[in-house]
Amino acid sequence: MSTSHWKRIVVKVGSALIAPHQQGCSSHYLLGIAQFIATCRAQGCQVVLVSSGSVAAGRHRFPETAEPSISLKKAMAAAGQADMMATWDKLFDFPSAQLLLTHGDLRDRERYISIKNTIFTLLDNGLLPIINENDAVTAAKLRVGDNDNLSAMVAAAADADALIICSDVKGLYTKNPNLHEDATLIKQVSEINAEIYAMAGGATSSVGTGGMLTKIEAAEKAISHGIETMIVDGFDADTFNQLLKGQNPGTLFTPYDVPMQEHLHWMTHTSQVQGELIVENDFSANLEEHDTQLTSDDVVAVRGNFSVGDTVLVRKGDGTKLAKAKSNYSSCLLHFISDKDDREFANNAQQKTGPLISDKNIAILEQI
Repeated sequence: MSTSHWKRIVVKVGSALIAPHQQGCSSHYLLGIAQFIATCRAQGCQVVLVSSGSVAAGRHRFPETAEPSISLKKAMAAAGQADMMATWDKLFDFPSAQLLLTHGDLRDRERYISIKNTIFTLLDNGLLPIINENDAVTAAKLRVGDNDNLSAMVAAAADADALIICSDVKGLYTKNPNLHEDATLIKQVSEINAEIYAMAGGATSSVGTGGMLTKIEAAEKAISHGIETMIVDGFDADTFNQLLKGQNPGTLFTPYDVPMQEHLHWMTHTSQVQGELIVENDFSANLEEHDTQLTSDDVVAVRGNFSVGDTVLVRKGDGTKLAKAKSNYSSCLLHFISDKDDREFANNAQQKTGPLISDKNIAILEQI
């Protein structure tokens, strides 16, 4: 790794760093991160900051409860977001801008492109984009759910060279270092496989929503886009000195030699499945080559409710996942066609509307 080659990076900071004691925001652990960001910018590297912490920052303003309701968490997020932005602004001598996103924004292709354009415009004008999930308003089905995965989606949208995920441990260990003294830090990962996922556990922080598992998921999203990814200890100020020296203070995930194309990466890792098209177990058409390969004759079942333009999963009856694709039909119309005994009617309907999916909007799934 070499910071001198970075043109644009994304830094993800979690709730435990923002509000470590759940008594409002604290700059104690943020100063070193802010100095790192400022130094990167001074060296000509653009920075995007993905910052969790709105719920943790606003929690102290409400009656203490062990399990706050969803509506109470939303209220905490609304109260804490302003404090969080104000805390960051105090640490910078350059302007910042707030972007609050939901998965509904990212999974819609037009809104995704709009987000990209906004990020680039802010960066080109010298502002620091500070991005968080819009926890105050988002519904469960529109949530990303954790800012680790959000940071990877943002890194892809921003065409970043590197993603730095700040954690409460140095990186990925062979075992949970909080429970096992013989846990060993893994300095570099060249392939994320089942063994790597097996090393990741649940959330270890009582403040945040993510854990090592979500960080591995985020790393997989990022490296498939060609983005160098690091999990580092955000509580250790020396972490950022090492990064500036080109050293690896945590776990480095090396990017794919041949990154996925941008629209395929978005379809695979950002768009969210709204329904399923089930085909026969012996279905063998090459979905990438001919957009007319998948017809209503091939589809044996339609699952879920989706509209034209939504992302659907094409899979076999035995559960084998074949592809994620943009549907050119609504589930309602597909149900109507499949219920018709008259095949001529179905064929005429497809001739007028077009193929069920288009080869320009499909991502073949080798493994998911």
